[in-house]
Amino acid sequence: MSLPVLITGASQRLGLAMAESLLDQKIPVVITYRTYKPSVASLKERGATVIQADFSTEQAIDRAIAEIKAINKSYRAVIHNASDWAIDDKYENKDQLMTYMMRIHALVPYRINLALETHLTNHNLVADIIHMTDYVQETGSEKHMAYAASKAALHNLTLSFAKRLAPKVKVNSIAPALLMFNDGDSDHYKEKARTKSLLEVVPGAQEAVKAMHYLMQSEYITGQTLHLDGGRHLK
Repeated sequence: MSLPVLITGASQRLGLAMAESLLDQKIPVVITYRTYKPSVASLKERGATVIQADFSTEQAIDRAIAEIKAINKSYRAVIHNASDWAIDDKYENKDQLMTYMMRIHALVPYRINLALETHLTNHNLVADIIHMTDYVQETGSEKHMAYAASKAALHNLTLSFAKRLAPKVKVNSIAPALLMFNDGDSDHYKEKARTKSLLEVVPGAQEAVKAMHYLMQSEYITGQTLHLDGGRHLK
């Protein structure tokens, strides 16, 4: 029996695609989700263990960690995908916004990684931690400043945990630019968005899935970031 993989925020988009791919390979999956969606029931029907967790308070984080630790004594990998894409101008209370962004994107991975250190190292496999960061961690964003700062903090945690957990655990980041459109995106927006990268494509969630499998199968990558941006950094 394979050891399970934990994916936070796996009810939609990239997290959902990664969970489905692992289940296709008969790898046990534990997911967290903030808001119930039909996809949660679908994953559960396929054998995934599901945990409702909004990570909004210290108590909520503690409860989620306790459930994650109780489900299994060992984990093959942890993928931190839980996220919220907040626009600064929509929040009047900037202190509250920054605190929230840092909690979701930095504090929660920090707490979970520390809590599961034994669970990731008490077996004979080399385990993985994958942080889902973002293209803007290196460029900044005038509309999503708190979000970009928190993703940069998560990137830095990749470096720190890679040092702390080697050689038993590889720790890496996946930093996507635009991989998927949202429902309701206009044709005009889609056309404009495609031209932001050199390759002029929006490849879909499977690009992140392939990156996940690559990192988990690698024996010699840690403390690195896979940039999924289609050459956008060269534009």
